[in-house]
Amino acid sequence: MSYQHKDLAAGRWSQLSFLEQMANIGSEVERALNWRIKKNADYAQKAFERALELIDLTLDNDKNYAHLKEITRLREAVVDYFFGVNQFISSESSWRNYFLPFTYASRRNH
Repeated sequence: MSYQHKDLAAGRWSQLSFLEQMANIGSEVERALNWRIKKNADYAQKAFERALELIDLTLDNDKNYAHLKEITRLREAVVDYFFGVNQFISSESSWRNYFLPFTYASRRNH
């Protein structure tokens, strides 16, 4: 598999806390949302793919059941929002609001 985040895939990702991982996933989702607003489908797609890659790295590394449950639901909802029928009725603001606390908590812990 070819990774966009090669250094993270090589093991650095597992060294990050769950909050840091979620904040990084949120950054990629933010980028996808911002490119979508700017009507740049190619860049939005690439940011979305990077977000999925980080979600999958989290699923591969985290054995905490509560985290796995949240991450699998997150993956399902992100895919549904960007490429599905949006059955979860997600919105741009709901995604920003979901990830903001992770970003804040991650920065606060450093």
